[in-house]
Formats: sequence, structure tokens, C-alpha cells
Amino acid sequence: MGYRLRFLQEKDVNGMLEWMHDPKINFFYTDKIRNATTESVRSFICAAEKLRREGTTYHYAIVDNDDEYQGTISLKNLIPVEGAEYAISMRSGAQGKGIASWATQEILKIAFEELKLHRVYLNVLSDNEHANKFYEKNGFRMEGQSKNCICINGKIKSLNWYAMLEEEYRENSGR
Repeated sequence: MGYRLRFLQEKDVNGMLEWMHDPKINFFYTDKIRNATTESVRSFICAAEKLRREGTTYHYAIVDNDDEYQGTISLKNLIPVEGAEYAISMRSGAQGKGIASWATQEILKIAFEELKLHRVYLNVLSDNEHANKFYEKNGFRMEGQSKNCICINGKIKSLNWYAMLEEEYRENSGR
């Protein structure tokens, strides 16, 4: 089955709420995600459209051939030429199938080839071993760590910072 990226639509609300309310996934997120409602997700999608028109943030739905939502992948806080922040969240049923890696390569292609960015970066909880391995496997390199800087589930945690530069993307992708 194939997959594609398209901009978020209102019909993605339930799929988004599924991962936001899934304790295996939201364990790594702040209360804002865990407490999301249908209305707050609709508002997010509406705001995403405005940010896309402004060219500052691009939120995509990862969908299958039947247009069923699998996850969200984003380029946020975009500064032309300089770079953007990458983010991804997948429904449980879409994990472990290579969909996230495929979507990551697609969004990096958009970032570096279409938007002509110099750098894509992200942060992730240092104790989220699965995600840290995923980012490294997909070509991001760790740049450093912000120690004890965020409260998740009542515990102070550290963030790892990763990035990929345009020339690293070209080397990794053979472009």
C-alpha cells in the first residue's frame, strides 16, 4: 500500500485525537496534547491553514491510498533560507511499518529541494530511546542537550537536539 502527504483537513480530527489520547504515545508529550479535544484539534487544523498561507509552518497528514490518516508530519517555525523545526507523530497502528521513515524523507525533500532551506532541526526527550534511534537512523545528528528543561507527567526531563544540514541531506540521499 502506498502513502502520500497532503495538508491537514478537518476529516483528520479523529485520527489525530487517537494518537493524542493514546497513553503509549502521549506519555512523551505535555498535558496540552493529552487533553486535546475535538474542538482544539479543529482549531489547530484551521490555524495550520493560515500558517501555511503565511509560509511559516507546514503541517501534513500522512495518508494511505484510501486517504486514511496515519499521522502528522510538520515543518514549523520556518525562517526562509535558514531552516525549520521538524516534528512527527504517528497513530499506533501506523508504527513499525516504515511509514514514518518514508514520510521523513518526503518532508526533508520538501524542506531542502522545494523550500531551499539550509537546516532542519528537532528536539526530543532524551529518555525517548525509540525516537532518538529513529532520528539518527533517518540521518539527523545530535547537536546537544538541554538538561532538565521541560516537565512531562510531573517529572523534569532533558531534551536532545538534532539537526540535518542541506549538504548532509544531499550526501545521504545521493542528490
